[in-house]
Amino acid sequence: MTSTPGSAGRTAATTPPPSDAPGRVRRFGRAERLVHRATAVLMLLCVATAACLYVPALAELVGRRHLVVTLHKWSGLLLPVPFLSGLASRPFRTDLRRLNRFGPHDRRWLRAALRRRGPGERPAGKFNAGQKLYAAWIAGAVLVMLGTGLLMWFTGLAPLVWRNGATFVHDWLALAIGVVLIGHVRMALADPEARRGMRHGTVERAWARREHPLWDPDRDGR
Repeated sequence: MTSTPGSAGRTAATTPPPSDAPGRVRRFGRAERLVHRATAVLMLLCVATAACLYVPALAELVGRRHLVVTLHKWSGLLLPVPFLSGLASRPFRTDLRRLNRFGPHDRRWLRAALRRRGPGERPAGKFNAGQKLYAAWIAGAVLVMLGTGLLMWFTGLAPLVWRNGATFVHDWLALAIGVVLIGHVRMALADPEARRGMRHGTVERAWARREHPLWDPDRDGR
C-alpha cells in the first residue's frame, strides 16, 4: 500500500494520546493539577522551614536561620496565590462548587467510612466526603495561619497580648497541619490511581465507577 506525502503525519496527528485512550476518563484539567502542585510545593516549604525553626536538631543541622525565616515567611504569604490564580479557570471553579456541596450521600459516606465498610457502601460524587472535609479544613487553617503569621511578622499591627495569642495559635495549628498532611500523603500513597489522576489528569473508568459511583465523567465536558 502506498501513501501520499504527509499522510502519515496526518494519521499520527489524529491518533488519540494515551491519556485519552478507551478505558480512561478525564478527572482533572491542567489548571486543577497546577494549582495542586504549586500549593503542595509551597505547603511543603512552609512545613519544612517551620520544622527547621522549632526543632533544635534540625536548626543546628541547617543553620542560616535568617534564610530559613525568610523562606518560611514568603512561602506562607504566597500560599493563597495558586488558589487565587486558579479561579480564572472555569473547570477549577466548577470543582470548587462541588467541594462546597455536602449532601445526604456524603453523610452516608462518612458513616460507612467510620464503620470501615468497603467502597461499594460509600456513595460519592467526583469528591467524597473525606476530600470535602479535608479541603474545607485546610483552607480554613491556611487563612488562620496567614492571619496569625502577619500579626507575628508586623509587630506594630496589634498589642503584645494579641501577638502572644497569635504565636500560640500559629504554633499549635502548624503542628495539627503537619499531622493532617501526613495523613493526606499516606492516603494518596495507598491509592496509585488517584495519584495518577492528579498527576496526569485521567483515571481508569473502572476506578471511577468503584470509588466515585455518583460521578459521571462523560458529562463533565472535558
